Amino acid sequence: MKAAALLLLCLLSTAVLALEPGERLAPWTLLDQHDVPYTLNDETRILLVARDMDGAKLVDAALEGKPKGYLDERHAVFLADISRMPRIIATLFALPKMRDYNYRILLDHDARIAPRYPAGEGEVLWLQLEDGRLVEQKVFKEAVALEQALAAEQP
Repeated sequence: MKAAALLLLCLLSTAVLALEPGERLAPWTLLDQHDVPYTLNDETRILLVARDMDGAKLVDAALEGKPKGYLDERHAVFLADISRMPRIIATLFALPKMRDYNYRILLDHDARIAPRYPAGEGEVLWLQLEDGRLVEQKVFKEAVALEQALAAEQP
């Protein structure tokens, strides 16, 4: 009986996390790799979410060679879940490298925000927003496809 109740609870919690078109995303604030705060707002048109290093590498490859401000021009932000990265590794190696990137990375150190968005392992979740509401979501597993989708967005 307890197992059945637990299974039902898990299924219900998964259903609650599913995002539906038209749903307003709750605002949140995170620091980027330069410790500058960013708050999700109605101006954001694209939210890219990577839940692991492989997903983050896809974003990096898609943005390779792009000028500074490329994401900003498209009203896009990149959220990286780094909660599974040991704090010492993040502090000594990952963050110094991220500071060299010419795009903003919003860092979720404690898995406080990223779990709201159903990005899978090795992929990037693209949430298309309008006035803070979800319009569409896509999943990218290849950097070239992500790069093409970003290029198609008009600045």
